[in-house]
Amino acid sequence: MSAITASATQDQFLTLLVTQMQHQDPLEPVKQENFLAQLAQFATLEGMENLNGNFEQMLKLQELTEGSELLGKSVMFSTDADPTPRVGTVEHVNSTTDGISLVINGEKVPLNLVTSVTNSSPA
Repeated sequence: MSAITASATQDQFLTLLVTQMQHQDPLEPVKQENFLAQLAQFATLEGMENLNGNFEQMLKLQELTEGSELLGKSVMFSTDADPTPRVGTVEHVNSTTDGISLVINGEKVPLNLVTSVTNSSPA
């Protein structure tokens, strides 16, 4: 299922506007104020979509920074498959479309499953 974007909706609106103007009754034309108000709403929606995209990029950068600060540190974590808390050393940080994950003792662990951090490596 794909999301409907403001620009796609705006294109549909403009197509509909042109069609309505071509077929309107010249003796009773449609008021332009209504169309302009709707067009302004689409422009606002498009601006909000762009802002959300920027926030998503900032959040990903923040998560990547948080993950990189864990390199070489001992962390406690659990996984969806095994909820038993385990301890390991963060070896690597990965950024994928699914989010930020850490490689801990050779196992890929999502950043949000880390529950505690210490400076020293486990014995």
